[in-house]
Amino acid sequence: MKHIFLATQSVLENLDWVVLGIYFLALVAVAVWVVLQKNKNTEDYFLAGRNVGWFVIGASIFASNIGSEHVVGLAGTGFESGTPMAHYELHAWIVLLLGWLFLPFYIRSGAFTMPEFLEKRFDSRSRWFLSVFSLVAYVLTKVSVTIYAGGIVVSELLGIPFWYGAIGIVIFTGIYTVIGGMKAVIYTETLQTVILILGSIIITWLGLQEVGGWSQLRETVTTASPDHFNMWRPMSDPNFPWTGLLIGGTIVGIWYWCTDQYIVQRTLAANNIKIGRRGAIFGAYLKLLPILIFLVPGIIAFALSIQNPEVFSIEKADRAFPMLVKTLLPVGLKGLVAGGLMAALMSSLASVFNSCSTIFTIDIYKKLRPNKSEKSLLNTGKIATGFIVILGIIWIPIMEKIGGGVMYQYLQNVQSYIAPPVTAVFLLGIIWKRVNSIAAITTLLAGLGLLVIRLGSEIYFQPQISAGEHLDSFLYAFATINFAHMAIFMFIFSVILCISVSLTTSHPDYSLIKGLSFGTLTNEQRVANKNSYDKVDVVLSVILVLLVIGVLSYFTG
Repeated sequence: MKHIFLATQSVLENLDWVVLGIYFLALVAVAVWVVLQKNKNTEDYFLAGRNVGWFVIGASIFASNIGSEHVVGLAGTGFESGTPMAHYELHAWIVLLLGWLFLPFYIRSGAFTMPEFLEKRFDSRSRWFLSVFSLVAYVLTKVSVTIYAGGIVVSELLGIPFWYGAIGIVIFTGIYTVIGGMKAVIYTETLQTVILILGSIIITWLGLQEVGGWSQLRETVTTASPDHFNMWRPMSDPNFPWTGLLIGGTIVGIWYWCTDQYIVQRTLAANNIKIGRRGAIFGAYLKLLPILIFLVPGIIAFALSIQNPEVFSIEKADRAFPMLVKTLLPVGLKGLVAGGLMAALMSSLASVFNSCSTIFTIDIYKKLRPNKSEKSLLNTGKIATGFIVILGIIWIPIMEKIGGGVMYQYLQNVQSYIAPPVTAVFLLGIIWKRVNSIAAITTLLAGLGLLVIRLGSEIYFQPQISAGEHLDSFLYAFATINFAHMAIFMFIFSVILCISVSLTTSHPDYSLIKGLSFGTLTNEQRVANKNSYDKVDVVLSVILVLLVIGVLSYFTG
């Protein structure tokens, strides 16, 4: 990684380092304050005592989602392909689904984790499956990708070797996550959200000034690439078919925003449904920002590379955002933005560490050792976090060999295959009381089988796919279906399978799943649900949906 060091050692100047130092001191101060509060039990450590306000929940949802892969990947996608990936950033409306549809059932169940909710709704088999599956998926995707992408960002901005940046940030984040638990994660993320948004808005504004304003940006970009501002590519588009992005993306979005421990854990930290829902609504508004603060800067970088290629030259699309930081920002602001980008890395990393620790401690260790004391569970949670940190560091050499663009595409592919069966089981389990435990585990296992076949066939036919060859083979055709379309097919298959198995086997014991499905709600629970929101919540939710529709309508080429 010597070339990165030589290319970036003069990025930050003295004032930048002062600003960056102040940011880190503020971060340490928040973490120390949280640690001094002490965690008395597992509810304190894993769910911040279920006493967190809506603003902090919303900020934490946003900070958890926005990682360094957005800086490396999303801005790079904006540079190279334009606006199609904005479909994934417009999943703000799906965050509303979390607050309005899923969260009341989660909080009503009293579950710490998503696997625990599955056990309460179905049985222990579903819980064990999702626990182990989630841990493996986190280590191989979220942990490794976040560390790798973060190493690139830190080395680019601070002018230090990749290894120093990656390991240093992992250890720093790991320490406050291990000591402070969820409370440290969720409150430091609130500070990081403010820094990240402020820094990124500044760079977007300066970029627009440099390029000559929004109309000049559109003119420059569309002259060179007519489809750059078009989110709606044809169904036959090999990379961004509108059907895959809109429908397949929604399936992945429901899995990520409404059923993944990584995100849902933030809303479970609320002490009631109303606060949790308002946190989700606030998080949904924040979710609209990545288009403005990451995707648009990538497009700005593309325009500047056309207008002035000598000053704004970019060798790889993934370097688009760091290039803007280096060339546009004055001294002092570079330090602020560098802090914001590292905030994105640390918040995502801390969220992954804490989610892994929660799932391992509550869903695996506590199940195997049910009589362990709260103190023992707390210590186990801290050890588990430390172990995940070590695994992440061990994985760095492997991830270092994978390019940022390939990595981002790889993430989208894998998530498109993971999501459909999990989305089907959670969604059907909540809206239809007839779904039973046999249907749930059958759907999850069948989905795992399809995941293995799809990835296996992709790997097997990779030479032919890369060469653009076309083979007359069913397995080859299966391997080359667009990943977003594959998510749709897998979801339809999962829904049909889940319904069919449910109807051909005995119905669940409804007395055991009272309040965990619409058909089993008591009158008291229905009344409580109606009393958990008011007109403000409804109006804000409707406005957000209209904003999403407005953006979808604007970017039509």
